[in-house]
Amino acid sequence: MRLYRTITRGAPAAALVAGIAMAAPVLGTTAAHAAADPGVTVNLWNWNWRSVARECTEVLGPAGYGSVQVSPPTDSMSKGGSVWWDVYQPARYTLTSKFGDETAFRNMVSACHAAGVKVQVDVVVNHMTGQGSTSYGGYGFSKYNYPGLYSSWDFHSPCAINDSDYAGDAWRVRNCELVGLSDLNTGSDYVRGQIAGYLNRLTGLGVDGFRVDAAKHIDPGDLAAIRSRLQGSPYIHQEVIHGAGEAVRPDQYTGVGDVDEFVYGRKLKEQFTGQIKYLRSFGESWGLSVSGDKAMVFVDNHDTERKDASAGDATLTYKYGATYKLANVFMLAWPFGKPNVYSSFTWSDKEGGPPSAGGGFVTDADCANGRWTCFHRQLAGMAGFHEAVAGTPVGNWTDNGGNLIAFSRGDRGWVAINNENAAVTRTFTTGLPAGTYPNVAGSGSVTVGAGGTATVTVPAKSAVAIRTGSATPPTNPPGDGTATVYYQTGWNPAYIHYGVNGTWTTVPGAVMDTACAGWKKKTVALGTAATFQVTFNNGSGSWDNNGGRDYTIGTGVSTVTDGVVTGNATAPC
Repeated sequence: MRLYRTITRGAPAAALVAGIAMAAPVLGTTAAHAAADPGVTVNLWNWNWRSVARECTEVLGPAGYGSVQVSPPTDSMSKGGSVWWDVYQPARYTLTSKFGDETAFRNMVSACHAAGVKVQVDVVVNHMTGQGSTSYGGYGFSKYNYPGLYSSWDFHSPCAINDSDYAGDAWRVRNCELVGLSDLNTGSDYVRGQIAGYLNRLTGLGVDGFRVDAAKHIDPGDLAAIRSRLQGSPYIHQEVIHGAGEAVRPDQYTGVGDVDEFVYGRKLKEQFTGQIKYLRSFGESWGLSVSGDKAMVFVDNHDTERKDASAGDATLTYKYGATYKLANVFMLAWPFGKPNVYSSFTWSDKEGGPPSAGGGFVTDADCANGRWTCFHRQLAGMAGFHEAVAGTPVGNWTDNGGNLIAFSRGDRGWVAINNENAAVTRTFTTGLPAGTYPNVAGSGSVTVGAGGTATVTVPAKSAVAIRTGSATPPTNPPGDGTATVYYQTGWNPAYIHYGVNGTWTTVPGAVMDTACAGWKKKTVALGTAATFQVTFNNGSGSWDNNGGRDYTIGTGVSTVTDGVVTGNATAPC
């Protein structure tokens, strides 16, 4: 069954996304992190648990991202990794997915928490699988019969959702089957108990929240009853796709929690493929489905990026290149909703799954091989910008009557976005105190004068963003002022622990890449700094601290061999 192509305009089936519920702990377990505000969320969609753990440590935590959203962890029907949507067809609630086992999942949560990053889980509770007979975990099942969990009487009586139902029959949308998926009777006390038990078990493992998939197909009263059984006061956002004039609306779910704001991405695509000058008034008045305080916003997600470009609900995707990045910069700079940055794998087949090994288990994410977008790394500096300007108003708006806009956020931040095909140089009022600030949206720096003005050249299809208290994050993509360090060692892995302008990575630092036999390497963004301090370790307590001193490394290429730093070196491999 080719699920994506049979998805109706009102709800993407196997692709259905879920709502984030920042849940609290089961009594007697380690407390989960509070999640009243998830901060900037990164959706590492279809990343395996080991890769998420590494990314939290090396990138998300140092950059200031608040949360990571991970894919459904339950055992699901198995398509051997050939499709992306099988994980949205659960077979049981054990943590034996194609992303790793329970131990790997637990380790991932611990690593992210150690880096200061909350963990949100995409949960599928509207339905079970509608096809297959064996799960990734080797569990045998059939439709309406999931031994030890659900039997036929735990599902709604079979009926199919038709396109016409969305316009006027909310009962059928919420009680009939979505593209053949066995629809759970969430009005049943037993079913509610099983779902709540699954969610509470996840919070007992340290999970901070959930994204509730296919909430549009569950009665909000049922969701409220399930939520009432959760330990603590979880933050929830729900997938309720807006359709004009439909019987099921996003605002019907705001009593349960926040809502995924699908209209947001559609509107941004209209502007960034048109003229962004109109964004000056962007907000709920534009026909967005809920108010900003109840919205999880995003430029795209795994459903919308697979819509045909001609579809009314299509969005920008990584395939739009620089324009896509600019829309995300705007999202992180503009005061509406809780932003969610999407980062997954590249694709040509809409149904194709992530890079996988034998048995369909997802391989480690590799940001250098072209199969993973790793897009969140391009926005690392904007995560800190968003947090720095929180609660401040928009001011000093300016535009060129077309595709250049600039605005400040109080006296804490200023951004210019150039969606033109040529560079633009202007003198802007930034609202910031005098000083020199690194561009956290890219490379270079901006010098602000005593009156808060700055003359800035914004390159074509680029952005410049500055904020008070900023320093170029070490995870920014390499630009002007970078250093590439080659370290000769037998350690595997080897970590580089370094400080730029006095701001250090979290111990043990960032894992180094293998350059060739006996050599590790790492490229570090220095911003305006000319040098930085560094030492190395193996991540297990052994350090190379140069006779008690840190190494001092400059820009360009350097090698470190037997305690000797050679600057302006030739790469050894």
